[in-house]
Amino acid sequence: MIKTLTAIAALSLSLGGCASVGRIPDARLASGLLQTATGEAAGTVVLRAAGDHITINVAAIGLRPGTHGMHLHTAGSCQAPGFVSAGGHLNPHGMQHGTANPAGSHLGDLPNLVISSGGTGEVTAKLRDSRAAAMAELFDADGTAIVIHADPDDDRTDPSGNSGPRIACAVLQRG
Repeated sequence: MIKTLTAIAALSLSLGGCASVGRIPDARLASGLLQTATGEAAGTVVLRAAGDHITINVAAIGLRPGTHGMHLHTAGSCQAPGFVSAGGHLNPHGMQHGTANPAGSHLGDLPNLVISSGGTGEVTAKLRDSRAAAMAELFDADGTAIVIHADPDDDRTDPSGNSGPRIACAVLQRG
């Protein structure tokens, strides 16, 4: 476990130096620790303000190599084994699922996460709503979780993108 946490910390530090001066976010808003259904550490999630928008950075470790769907879910709860407690995708505007869906997308739709053969992966994405609107939705009465799925998201099939079972989860915490 210590070895895994050390690897996560090293991955997070190495990814922190990747931003160019023009893209440096101005404030850390929230974070979370990803865990698998067996309680193993699986990475970190950080939300930062970038002007009037929010960027989300996910750095994952120890998941099966390949492409995994990833979404913001409606409840800040990650009860194993299936993380069903996180609810459905965060969709305050009643849209359909997927960035490739002509009638979509959910606020919770995020890019796929690709885990390398070495067991690590990282993705950064901008949330579609303004900072104020996104913060109101993310930190409502029951909070928000980010869930990583076993399979790739096809970016169009409503409501979940055919992304399969939930394999890792993090509750977003302010600060």
